Amino acid sequence: MTDWITQIAAGASAQTGSFAGLLLLGFLMGLKHAFEADHIAAVSSIASRESSMRRIVTHGAAWGMGHTLTLMLVAGGALLFGVVIGPLLSHWLEGLVGVMLVYLGMRLLLQLRRARIHAHLHRHGTGPAHWHFHSHAGETSPHDAAHHRHTHARGLPIRTLLVGMMHGLAGSAALMVLTATTVTSPVLGLGYILIFGIGSILGMMTLSAFLSVPLTWSARALGRINTTLQGAIGVATVVLGLITIYSNALAIG
Repeated sequence: MTDWITQIAAGASAQTGSFAGLLLLGFLMGLKHAFEADHIAAVSSIASRESSMRRIVTHGAAWGMGHTLTLMLVAGGALLFGVVIGPLLSHWLEGLVGVMLVYLGMRLLLQLRRARIHAHLHRHGTGPAHWHFHSHAGETSPHDAAHHRHTHARGLPIRTLLVGMMHGLAGSAALMVLTATTVTSPVLGLGYILIFGIGSILGMMTLSAFLSVPLTWSARALGRINTTLQGAIGVATVVLGLITIYSNALAIG
């Protein structure tokens, strides 16, 4: 991620020297935080099976909410009670994030390998035509339209929420350092963390909206392109997870 958001935020805070400037700093830093590589990889690997912009953005919002919840509980609680999250624990948590990324990427790749997944345009009764992914893996009889019967996911995706919470746990130590060097009051620090979290939610929702463009287009254009795109996301997620595990293992050992 480029540094222009950081420069704008720091400049605004330094010039105003006010509570509003501090909140702007936290908000913009939260926006920047959402665009870090491991966050992008995690949400991409989960949302890549979706073909609706609304659902992809919902995954982004769920990640941001889980991320913010953990930051408030862990970083906020530690700030209030004067507890320090040491670098050793921080590296262990980051390593667990790497393990999670490997799992998410491998899960996506295994799903692609086991299923002949493609997107199909159809409608339910008199409802609007729409796309959805489905598989005919294991079918021994001729293609049956009944296989296209399905229900659409609604509400908050819990798995994405939990992934966001894990990322928030791993990032709490770094946020505490940032907060401690920015504010002088625990209450003000909590406000900063909350605004930081809101910025990360909006940042991930924006990122998810951009992510939805190639995914929805490829689903509607050619199923093979979409499968290739999902495979690339899976491989990139696994590689990033392995790099994260290795780098933190070096720091621990």
